[in-house]
Amino acid sequence: MSNTFGKHITVTLFGESHGPAIGAVIDGLPAGIPVDEAFILKQMQKRKASGSISTSRREDDLPQFLSGIRNGYTEGTPVSLIIPNNNVNRKDYDNIALVPRPSHADYTGHIKYSGFEDASGGGHFSGRLTAPLVAAGAICLNALEKKGIDIGTHILNLHGIKDDSFQDMEEEIRLLNEKTFPVLNSEAEEKMIREIEDARDKKDSVGGILETVVTGLEAGIGEPFFDSLESSIAHGVFSIPAVKGISFGAGFGFAEMYGSEANDPFAIEEGKVVTMSNHNGGINGGISNGMPILFQTVIKPTPSISQPQKSVNLGTMEETELVIQGRHDPAIIHRARVVVDSVTALVIMDQLLERHGSLWFQEH
Repeated sequence: MSNTFGKHITVTLFGESHGPAIGAVIDGLPAGIPVDEAFILKQMQKRKASGSISTSRREDDLPQFLSGIRNGYTEGTPVSLIIPNNNVNRKDYDNIALVPRPSHADYTGHIKYSGFEDASGGGHFSGRLTAPLVAAGAICLNALEKKGIDIGTHILNLHGIKDDSFQDMEEEIRLLNEKTFPVLNSEAEEKMIREIEDARDKKDSVGGILETVVTGLEAGIGEPFFDSLESSIAHGVFSIPAVKGISFGAGFGFAEMYGSEANDPFAIEEGKVVTMSNHNGGINGGISNGMPILFQTVIKPTPSISQPQKSVNLGTMEETELVIQGRHDPAIIHRARVVVDSVTALVIMDQLLERHGSLWFQEH
């Protein structure tokens, strides 16, 4: 079983949704990186459930750093953190221990771990495990920002309701990073929230598409083929529960273009090489070209819904009907955006360490 991601910076996740705590060990962070706990808590707040469009499970999500940080800076040794689970309710899952929930990891996890897994709330497969990922990513986001690299994500499409596309990226990143519900157009935001509430009232759920942009990244970052910038980002993003697709730049829209439409012509602007369009999302040959990195991520509808669904009993090997009890999100896409930002920051920082080494990040 592999729960570790990264090359120069590695993140290992541990814990279960309804266990005593979840956490992470982050190894490879250069010494001397400032750790802004107020910023970390701000990032954690974006992932927390709130209001009628999220689960009623409420957790404090206050990371406790156990090692690797001293006087507000990383030491260069492994940073370990735990986040206590204070609002657990295993009994919601007792009656379905052997009845897998459709589109969850219940069945596949049961087969892989021969029934020894903790299945309560999805166990180790739960989106709850993204909380320590956000805490780890916050350290990298802050370090990247000090190097002039900014990351932001908005809901591009929620169940067919569309937001505006990025235009003034740097200003819009600042706007999005101050918002709980990450949408650029206020009218689209109102419609999306109503759509989520409508799905909740129908005992159903909805998904959508997130769009992420990275500005300020220099050209030349990324390795050909297996450690390309695209494959590294995709590896991290696909590790987020509920992600079922990712595309870069024009993505699947390339299928409808001629080469003359899809290519990004080069130009000189203020003494720098730029491209006149950005259909390729700032990446050529797996390497950044200096333009904004742009990609889209598909988040499926939350699989836990309260409608009756067909399933099977793994104990009796008979078909049965399942009605899921407990606390569930009618949509997770608005909470997932900060997770995508966090994973993206980890990948970008990892790739920059490959290019420049650890001293590049140290404050002097």
